Amino acid sequence: MKIHKGLDGVIVSETKISAIVENQLLFAGYNIDELIKENVSFEEVIYLLWYLRMPSNEELSCFKKELYAQMPISDTIVTCLKIQTRQNLHPMSVLRSTISLLGVFDPDAEETTNTATYQQSISLQAKIPTIIAAYARLRKGLDPIQPKTDVSMAENFLYMLTGEEPEVIKVDAMNKALVLHADHDLNASTFTARVCASTLSDVYSCITGAIGSLKGPLHGGANERVFEMLREIDSGDLSVEEYLNQKLDRKEKVMGFGHRVYKTEDPRKKHLKKLAKELTTISNKEQWFFLSCEVEQYLKEKKGLIPNVDFYSATVYHCLDIDSDLFTMLFAMSRISGWLGHVYEQKQEDCLIRPRSYYTGPKDLKYKKITNQVSFGGIEA
Repeated sequence: MKIHKGLDGVIVSETKISAIVENQLLFAGYNIDELIKENVSFEEVIYLLWYLRMPSNEELSCFKKELYAQMPISDTIVTCLKIQTRQNLHPMSVLRSTISLLGVFDPDAEETTNTATYQQSISLQAKIPTIIAAYARLRKGLDPIQPKTDVSMAENFLYMLTGEEPEVIKVDAMNKALVLHADHDLNASTFTARVCASTLSDVYSCITGAIGSLKGPLHGGANERVFEMLREIDSGDLSVEEYLNQKLDRKEKVMGFGHRVYKTEDPRKKHLKKLAKELTTISNKEQWFFLSCEVEQYLKEKKGLIPNVDFYSATVYHCLDIDSDLFTMLFAMSRISGWLGHVYEQKQEDCLIRPRSYYTGPKDLKYKKITNQVSFGGIEA
């Protein structure tokens, strides 16, 4: 019997949401290269992943109004975030718990009709940038900033982080990063969301599970580790070659490199690399771009490793003045759009995901009754 470890190469469902075809990433039929070239907004991509088509101008306008109206978070959620900032929790643990709390305070959380699922999806998609920005400020002793109702989600997020109007180039970079991370075939967190949805569980449970999966360093948590590595190289005495060789000699994984599906190039990387170059140039942080290029070149030439979406996104987020331990939160802020699309699609499929495993333990053990009496303090048990 052939065992497909990690379900490698196993096709377990059909989808119309996204696909990797001949080393290209498609969102409902649109190549991401086309979406980036045409400066498609993140809001359009959310609509595309949910409706499997691009919206008309009128539909997009109505969709944005729905999203922006749901962006504010309650004082109760802010209070819960304040409490969590005192516990020294990982930011993704805070996000996981806060998303779950949204379900606690939603009186219709257990409703699973299409209408209820849509309303919950709008609320989750809209509130996640506000939650992340509020948490980022609260842990620095700053008050959260209310979202605007007339700017894009990318601009709103950067505004809520600082309280200042962000530069156009940074808004554009944030929007492109959100688009590039929005969905990606049946990755680990999306599969988690679909497994949960296949049991007909509620939307909040599906997204909470997906966030838990994304937190792991072999999935979304990799971008955080990438910048930690770059910092270590920049502040240390070793050359890039020496640092990487020592890491590889210790059999340590170099985060941001390699991919289960892509073998020649991650199609998202080139766009993030371009953004990293532009942002490091305008912010006088070019050393991070040049260092990243040096790491990429060495690992590709010497080890045949290719960078994935996490590698250059770390530098992009750093140039947007975002703390490195929040990077995975930004991944979730984007990927929730795909998760929600997949949750809805899986619920329509109405098929429980229940794979089998191959047992390798013993089979002939015989039970022996425990006959020895044990006494405690002279009293027989």
